[in-house]
Amino acid sequence: MREVSCAVLAGGTSSRFGKDKALLQVDGQMLIQRVVDRLSKISNDVLIVGNNLGRFEGVRARLVEDRVQGAGALGGVYTAVEACRHPYVFCAACDMPFLDLNLIRYMVLLAPGYDVVMPYVRGEPEPLHAVYGKACAPAIKAALDAGERRIISFLAQVRVRDVREDEIRILDPNLHSFFNLNVPEDLARMQAILEAQKTQA
Repeated sequence: MREVSCAVLAGGTSSRFGKDKALLQVDGQMLIQRVVDRLSKISNDVLIVGNNLGRFEGVRARLVEDRVQGAGALGGVYTAVEACRHPYVFCAACDMPFLDLNLIRYMVLLAPGYDVVMPYVRGEPEPLHAVYGKACAPAIKAALDAGERRIISFLAQVRVRDVREDEIRILDPNLHSFFNLNVPEDLARMQAILEAQKTQA
């Protein structure tokens, strides 16, 4: 699948976690490299979006500086949409170690005719595991110019395909795709999922 770019958003401060999550070691590999390697299996255009990008030297991805500083995740999505080389870009957070490639492929297949493909888990949107079209750029820029920082702030202005939880669970029954590291206690849960996956392999 080559018609989609993939962007790993690494502009957060990791303030709740206490240290840079992107640089954590997971099975002997930096977490962000694990995410990049996974996405490289479905795209020939994988980029890391953020700031202080020197810390990712050696990671096999295109490094793209945030185009709007201090604009949070919405600014990261805007940068990804502007910088991607394909009509659509899948955006994920840098701390999501269990991305399911079949789910991402399914979401990309849904994208034609829409500007955003947005999953909903437990009734809540998952904007850091979503597909965005380049056509979104003007609506995102308008939201940023209005002072918005929430990714979902511009959705009313574009065509959105919601992906329901029952659709998601067909491909990712445990919803592990949406697991991310918020607080240090999440490390133990991540390790438990890793061990379970090794047992099933």
